Amino acid sequence: MASSPFETTRPDRLLAAQALSRAAGAPLVAGNAVELLIDAAVHYQRWLAAIRQARSRVLLENYIIRDDAIGRAFRDALVERALSGVFVAVLYDWVGCLNQSGAAFWKPLREAGGQVRTYNPPQLGKPFGWISRDHRKVLVVDGELGFLSGVCISEKWLGDAARGVAPWRDTGVSLRGPAVAEVEAAFTRSWSGSGGTLPAWTPGSSDPMGQVALRVIATEPSTAGLYRLDQQIAAMARRTLWLTDAYFVGVAPYVQALAAAARDGVDVRLLVPGSSDIPMVAGLSRSGYRPLLKAGVRVFEWNGSMIHAKTAVADGQWARVGSSNLNIASWLGNREIDVAVEDEGFAAQLAGQYEKDLANATEIVLAPRPRRRGERVQPSDGAPPRTRPSRPPRGGRGSSGRAAASALRLANTVGAVLTDRRVLGDTDTGPLLTGTAVLALLAIVGALWPAMLAWPLALLAAWFALNLGVRAWRSRRAHLDRGASEIDE
Repeated sequence: MASSPFETTRPDRLLAAQALSRAAGAPLVAGNAVELLIDAAVHYQRWLAAIRQARSRVLLENYIIRDDAIGRAFRDALVERALSGVFVAVLYDWVGCLNQSGAAFWKPLREAGGQVRTYNPPQLGKPFGWISRDHRKVLVVDGELGFLSGVCISEKWLGDAARGVAPWRDTGVSLRGPAVAEVEAAFTRSWSGSGGTLPAWTPGSSDPMGQVALRVIATEPSTAGLYRLDQQIAAMARRTLWLTDAYFVGVAPYVQALAAAARDGVDVRLLVPGSSDIPMVAGLSRSGYRPLLKAGVRVFEWNGSMIHAKTAVADGQWARVGSSNLNIASWLGNREIDVAVEDEGFAAQLAGQYEKDLANATEIVLAPRPRRRGERVQPSDGAPPRTRPSRPPRGGRGSSGRAAASALRLANTVGAVLTDRRVLGDTDTGPLLTGTAVLALLAIVGALWPAMLAWPLALLAAWFALNLGVRAWRSRRAHLDRGASEIDE
C-alpha cells in the first residue's frame, strides 16, 4: 500500500511540511495535547468549567451569543469571574448577534468590569464593511487552555426534546501546550482589529503538554490560508479524504481538486446537512453535487436536525477541525480559526466519528442514464452492436402518467429508507426556478407599483453617496494633516 505524505520522514516529508506551512501561513507547532469534543452539550460543560476555574484571564470570541438560558449561563459565569478580579474580554459578531443579544444583555458584565466589543458593526465610510464577519468560536483561559469549534452559544445547538428536535451535530477541540499561545495571539489580533487594546500579561507556559503537532490557522479577510491548505491536502491525499461541512458551496478550483483526487482512486467523501437552517445555501450545495458524483466523490446527507461540523481527515494521518466552511465566505471573507493536526491517533478518532456519522446519513447517487431512442447498444456477449428500437409515441399524459410519477417518487423514498441511498434529482432546476420566480415578481412589482422599487434604490444610492462622501472627507483631512506636518518639519 502506498505510504501517505503525512507518515514518512524522507525528504519528501520535509517538502510537504514546507508546502503546508507556506500554504496555511502557519507553522507546525509540536508538543500539544488535543481532545476531540463532540456536540454542544459537551462543549458547554467544558467551556463553563474552564471559565469558572479561571485565575487571570478569560478571552471569548464567538459568532452568536444568544440571550437565552445557555447565553445567560455563560454571561453569569463571566460576571462572577470579573467580580473576582479576573480579566474578561468578549468579542462577538454584529451580524451573528443581531436580534440575538443586545446592550442590555451585556450590561451586567460591563458593570462587573468585563470588556465587551462588537466585531464590524455598520460604519460610515465602509459601505461594504458588513461583508466581513467574525465567524470564530474561541475560548482561551489563563493562556493555558484553549478551545476552538463550530459551536455557537445558543440553546438551538441543544435541540428541543419537547418538539422532537435532535441536538445539532458539531465538532470542536480543546488544546493544551504551545499552540494555545497561537490561539491567544489570534484573539489579540481580532480584538485589536475591533478597536480594543489588551493589557500586558505573562504568557502561558510553552512547555510541551503532549505529543501532537498541529497548525493553528487563523484566517483573516483576503488571506485565503485555509483555502490554499485545503487545495494542498486534496492534491496530496493518496487513500482517503473525508469531509464534513455545514454550508458547502464548492468553488470550481476546489471541486476540480476533489474530482481529480477521486479519479486517481482516492476515497473522497462529503457529508453535508440533509435539512439546513439556511435553506438557500442547501439548495446551492445540492446544485453542485452532480460534477462531484460523476467524478466518483461520494456525497452523503445527514438525517438529523442539522450537522454543523466543519472537519476533514486524510489518509488516517492528517485532520482539520474548526469554524471554516467550504465556501468563499469562510475562505476569503471572514475571520475563522481551525487546527490542522498531524497525528495518527487524533486522525483515527475523527475518522471513527465520521463513520458513526455516516450511519445516520443517506448517500446520494446518480440515476442511471436513460438510453436515447435509436442509440446503439453493445451486447454483453460480444455480438455486433444493435440498435435499440424506438418506443411508439405515448398517447397521452393523463392520470396514468401522474400515477407513474408518484409511484416513482414513492419508490425513491422507500428505497432511500431501505438502502440509505437516494437518487439525485434534477438539482440544477431548483435555483433556476427560484431565480425566475423572484425576477418575475420584481418585474410585476416594478410595472404595477414602481415606487416600491424606486424608494429602496434611492435609499441605497443615498447610503453609498454618504459613505463615499465620508471616505473622501477623511482622505482629504489625512492628506492635509500630512501636508501640515511636512511644513512644520
